[in-house]
Amino acid sequence: MPPLVNEEQCVGCGICIEICPLDVLKRENDKTIVKYPEECWHCRACVMDCPRQAITIRYPLSHMMLHMDAPNVQRGNEQ
Repeated sequence: MPPLVNEEQCVGCGICIEICPLDVLKRENDKTIVKYPEECWHCRACVMDCPRQAITIRYPLSHMMLHMDAPNVQRGNEQ
């Protein structure tokens, strides 16, 4: 699933375009668009670096089913 850009929140700073390792996002007609959605690796670089939180990622079901929480590193394996 490709990233989703919320046009109302996006200010067009271009950080997401610069940070994307696969050039999935592009600028066209003063809008940030997902040009190559099939190339997205779901790395979340665009989501983490967007200053306006204008990008969200929809994960494929196979990615969501493999999610596991890691133990709290600061406290060790305490529960």
